[in-house]
Amino acid sequence: MRRVRWMLWILVGLALIGTIVLLVYRRPAPVATTAVNLGGPFTLVGGDGQPFDSRRLAGKPYAIFFGFTHCPDVCPTTLARLAGLRKQLGTGDGAFNIVFVSVDPERDGPKEVAAYSKAFGSQVIGLTGSPGQIDQVKKQFGIFSEKVPQGDSYTVDHSAAVLLFDSNGRFKATISAQEPDDAALDKLRLLTA
Repeated sequence: MRRVRWMLWILVGLALIGTIVLLVYRRPAPVATTAVNLGGPFTLVGGDGQPFDSRRLAGKPYAIFFGFTHCPDVCPTTLARLAGLRKQLGTGDGAFNIVFVSVDPERDGPKEVAAYSKAFGSQVIGLTGSPGQIDQVKKQFGIFSEKVPQGDSYTVDHSAAVLLFDSNGRFKATISAQEPDDAALDKLRLLTA
């Protein structure tokens, strides 16, 4: 019995030594990094019915949000929040552009996005386009949307994050609906600094 106990203690000691050796001499695992490459040049249609080239956004940071004018909650809440956050920065509409892109080109023509964009008491650039144009821009910005039948009509499920881009058009961060305003303001201050 004594011999069995000694053997067990020796095995426990060897296991402990092996663990220490592994911890001290192990190589750190390579860290996987992923470059997020969102955005890029696009041409859509503005609320005035004229082509809107993304080069018009150059030189000023912008927050871009994809939604639709018939949205009952997330879209108006998000755009109103962005307008309010921009106001809280204290630099007026010049701090950064707010861009709204419709993911519902069937119902949201230039007239509809123009009227919708004016409803937030702050300058919002409203954009629409053909289904093909919208699909291309959604792909570039990593946006999901899907038409969902609802009785005789439909709604649109879509990504709800706001994407933030610097004045050179480089993706910098997101703002989510669940994020506190203080955290969102910190991101906007960094973006506009």
